[in-house]
Amino acid sequence: MSAEASSSKGGNAKRPAAASSAGTDDIEKLLSREATAFQREIEVERILKAFKLNPYEILDLQQDASADDIKKKYRQLSLFIHPDKNPHARAPDAFELLKQAESQLSDKPKREEIDAVLNQARIMLLKGLQLPTTTQANDPKLKGLNPPWQQQFLAQAKELLIEEEVRRRKAIKMNLANEGLEAKKKEDEVSAKKRKAEDDARWEDTREQRVGNWRSFAQGKSKKKKQKVAILG
Repeated sequence: MSAEASSSKGGNAKRPAAASSAGTDDIEKLLSREATAFQREIEVERILKAFKLNPYEILDLQQDASADDIKKKYRQLSLFIHPDKNPHARAPDAFELLKQAESQLSDKPKREEIDAVLNQARIMLLKGLQLPTTTQANDPKLKGLNPPWQQQFLAQAKELLIEEEVRRRKAIKMNLANEGLEAKKKEDEVSAKKRKAEDDARWEDTREQRVGNWRSFAQGKSKKKKQKVAILG
């Protein structure tokens, strides 16, 4: 057998191994893409199931997260679940919730309001457990609770956030009602002024007629008096 033939045979023997390696790489890439797509859908589901009034829960952040932490996490999640890259049917809904959560935590007064409610929930739970209100979430005394501390905290926070939202909506409704009453009052005042102006105009328009009627009445009365005096005389 010639060297050329031997070389050709050897070359052919190596090709299946290379092809096998390329096939494995393709499979791994495919599995990786499928895993990433699956994770994207899982993240959408997580956001949709998160409590809508708790932006920390939507962003999957702790309350002590810094402003940079919030921005970084928002960028990561927004790229991960963006409707253009995520095939999930409700990816747009999750994306809107994510934007709203980031907006709330980036608004200092709004974040302070949310933090105040969450702090109240934490204090209520710790008092119920007869623990100092300064107890941290990683304190050993909070380990082994049933339900776990984090679950209890989120449940209590949810309850208080709902109460706060109900109060907020009632206040808005009351303000709208008051604004409606004020608007009606102003409308009534305008209507009353308009009616008065119309009455004054009508009164002025009939002035000559009224004056003429009065003169006729006065003249008739004067004639009657003169006739009565003549009869008595």
